[in-house]
Amino acid sequence: MQEFTYQVLTWFAQHGRKNLPWQQNRNTYRVWLSEIMLQQTQVATVIPYYQRFLQQFPTIEDLADAPLDKVLHLWSGLGYYARARHLHKAAQQIVQSGVFPETLDAIMALPGVGRSTAGAILSFALQQRAVILDANVKRVLTRCFTVAGWPGLRAVEKRLWDLADTYTPVEQFAEYNQAMMDLGATVCTGTRPNCSQCPLQQCCQAFKEDSIAMYPEKKRKKSLPIKSVNLLLIYNTQQHIFLYKRPEYGIWGGLWSLPEWQESDSIDRVMASYFGADSKWSKEAVSAYQFRHTFSHFHWDISVYKVLLHRSVLQVMEAEQQIWYNFTKKIGLAKPIEQLLNTFINSKE
Repeated sequence: MQEFTYQVLTWFAQHGRKNLPWQQNRNTYRVWLSEIMLQQTQVATVIPYYQRFLQQFPTIEDLADAPLDKVLHLWSGLGYYARARHLHKAAQQIVQSGVFPETLDAIMALPGVGRSTAGAILSFALQQRAVILDANVKRVLTRCFTVAGWPGLRAVEKRLWDLADTYTPVEQFAEYNQAMMDLGATVCTGTRPNCSQCPLQQCCQAFKEDSIAMYPEKKRKKSLPIKSVNLLLIYNTQQHIFLYKRPEYGIWGGLWSLPEWQESDSIDRVMASYFGADSKWSKEAVSAYQFRHTFSHFHWDISVYKVLLHRSVLQVMEAEQQIWYNFTKKIGLAKPIEQLLNTFINSKE
């Protein structure tokens, strides 16, 4: 066994995380669920979501049979909602096929599963040697071997995958993979790494060169563009709120939201498109709520205008793409929209 691998495994035996919820009563479904949730999300954030998911959907069959709305509702606040849609779609595919795939290529064919996620599933759930390369592992390898260049570049990715494959052992691969993730998450952190506690201190080139802060190289940040949107908070005399389901893909895909209103368009036209030309309504003259929501690639400055519709056209919670929301049913809402609706209803109490 190579010295690098030996040091990682020795450290893991004493300091590694072994009591995470998805490490208990392990099966393929639970590992897969946790790995999807852990994509671009920290362990501490994932744990309560994972626990709620398992409570609602203890088996993959339960997840496959659930309405997408229920899945999105439980995902609300975890972000990157495409993961929830992919999870639900993949569950249905797996249940239909009758078996969870057991090869790297077959697992990667599932919606929302990349090479590293597939490797984690193989090693943790299916006891097959497989290589992983999440952000934590990349950071450890990049510093240890002073891999120059931003990790997103193709040549850098190839170098890191080669290193990961080289040091992943034939035996104890699951322990090693978990150890590398733990090492990056708890010791070789992005800021203020605890080098004095690192088992790889003696072989870490960046430590020897006093250049830890230089690795991994950061992608040059661009200032995020700012986009503006107006939302209509349309409510009726019973304080039910009109919502529509956003397209499956794109921002807040598949979630319920407030209608958008472009000032270049007539609000009469927007209201008529939903409720007919003879609908009776009144709008507050100025925005009732204004806030900024930041996505990974832009800021969204949101202005919300309240509109009172004097006659409801749809029955409450009846339609599939448009509803009057009465707060009694759990539906998929983006966190900012959920908070906005709660602020509105609380102001009426």
